[in-house]
Amino acid sequence: MRKQVIFLMTDTTRKDMVGCYGYPKMKTPNLDRLAEEGIRYENAYTCQPVCGPARSAIFTGTFPHTNGMVTNSIALGDNVKTIGQRLYDHGIQCGYIGKWHLDGSDYFGNGRCPEGWDPEYWYDMKTYLNELTDEEKVKSRNPKECYKDDFSEEFTYAHRCSNRAIKYLEKHQNNDFFLSVSYDEPHGPSLCPKPYNHMYDGFKFDSCPNFQDDLSKKPFMQRLWSGKNLHATEDEINRPTDGLSLFLGCNSYVDYEIGRVLDKIREVAPDALVIFTSDHGDMLGAHRLFSKNAAAYKEVANIPLIIKGGAKGYVEEAMASHIDIAPTILDYFDIPIPKLMEGKSMLSQIENPEKEINDVIFTEFTRYEIDHDGFGGLQIMRAAISKRYKLVIHLLDSDEFYDMEKDPYEINNLIDDENFDESNTPWPTKLSNSDFENLHINKLKSQWKLWFNDVIEERCNNINLDKMCVFVNEIYNINDFLELEYTELRECCKKSYPHFIDWWDMQAGGKSAISFYEIMGGSKFCDYIEELECKLNKKAKPFNLYIDIVYTGVPNVLDINDKYIVVTPNGYLNLTKDWWMKKLIKLI
Repeated sequence: MRKQVIFLMTDTTRKDMVGCYGYPKMKTPNLDRLAEEGIRYENAYTCQPVCGPARSAIFTGTFPHTNGMVTNSIALGDNVKTIGQRLYDHGIQCGYIGKWHLDGSDYFGNGRCPEGWDPEYWYDMKTYLNELTDEEKVKSRNPKECYKDDFSEEFTYAHRCSNRAIKYLEKHQNNDFFLSVSYDEPHGPSLCPKPYNHMYDGFKFDSCPNFQDDLSKKPFMQRLWSGKNLHATEDEINRPTDGLSLFLGCNSYVDYEIGRVLDKIREVAPDALVIFTSDHGDMLGAHRLFSKNAAAYKEVANIPLIIKGGAKGYVEEAMASHIDIAPTILDYFDIPIPKLMEGKSMLSQIENPEKEINDVIFTEFTRYEIDHDGFGGLQIMRAAISKRYKLVIHLLDSDEFYDMEKDPYEINNLIDDENFDESNTPWPTKLSNSDFENLHINKLKSQWKLWFNDVIEERCNNINLDKMCVFVNEIYNINDFLELEYTELRECCKKSYPHFIDWWDMQAGGKSAISFYEIMGGSKFCDYIEELECKLNKKAKPFNLYIDIVYTGVPNVLDINDKYIVVTPNGYLNLTKDWWMKKLIKLI
């Protein structure tokens, strides 16, 4: 019997954007039919809710923090093998059609077929752009084009991906193969032809508690991320927009394109193993948030997963993860699963859904960028999720714990409700949140200064505290924080230092920070390291240089000694080459 696997993936499809998951307003008849023919997973999660890292986990069977692809535009290392390479090494034909996002290039890719995949069918987004005229390239990124009478399905990336997939299936129908079809849709600009371009005009989601979440018990970062929506009404957040209409319309359109491929599969490969999923979701206003970021909420992390090839018409409640897809495919082809893969084969569960593979799954966020999706900076998250409980650890912020049986909308953060240790009361005072409104600005500055100096004194023996106080008094703009509760501000500051040191030594951590400071300050830090190594004819050890980040609100480098640099998260390192060379020489 031939062994054939087709992996279908969309970009940014939430679980509640698929009709068979209990949302009849969503028109996805082809995916609904696929679910009837296979298993629909209710509790499947992405490994990281960002395009590139999510795909790295799917196609390598390792978490982003392991394979090094912790954010977009970072290439997989040469020593990291994809599922295509591993199958090819065992004589399995592999085709990849669609968005790749693993080559370290920009959003569109570099147009080059990676090792293990058939170059005849390789079709990343750069390849698509190369088919277009300059005028068409602009058109391909403009959502307003959808409303023009001459906009056709033949122009879209989704349609061209489906065409290639159909040709691949026709050619290889008598062979063992693995085919991946990765649509960019419904990700923005969400291009879709008639009738999909107006299918969801006037649509808004049903009223739901997660649109009313005030984020008062949530991480500080989420309140920053929410921006002006923090104080908006539900009607202001959950409302019809052209962008939402096109996004959902494009979701139904890509279902149509997937249907074309599924029809061909039923014709030429009826016994194939078919897997459908999405890389991640989108908050779409839930919890007052939009897009994606360091969060493990269902809207962004709980993704659709449908598998045809075993049990039929079954709804699987057990936990599932993207990390298990690559081991499952290898197992299907009777290829040993490498020990370095961090997932498990789901093959026995596909054949017998009563079998539970995971009781707990893990998702993460590891990124250091100036800006992405509207909110940048250092954000590190680790989450452990079971059917009932979700624990979310934020390295630089307060944590989260939800009982999803009692609180399915993830509103009530229980992290401080049990086993609370009063010794962890925020330093330096026990000022209550209720006191904030009546707190005089000068008093707040004074308390802030006490905390700030205490932290600095511990870290930097040669600090000029008087000078530091001047910085705080004259530069620190308290008005920037008037909407924050004082205790929250203190906790944010208090937590930043020790965790940053841990992060610095983490795989793919410290060097990313260096890159950030190069961009922000214009210094060529990595070039300096290389120059120094050549001069000394030996390797430097730059990652022993700790950067002490203290959230001061002061946009300056405040102090430097042989061990630490004290800056703000949005600070600028305007340091000379001479300074860096003197610093580095001490680390040899």
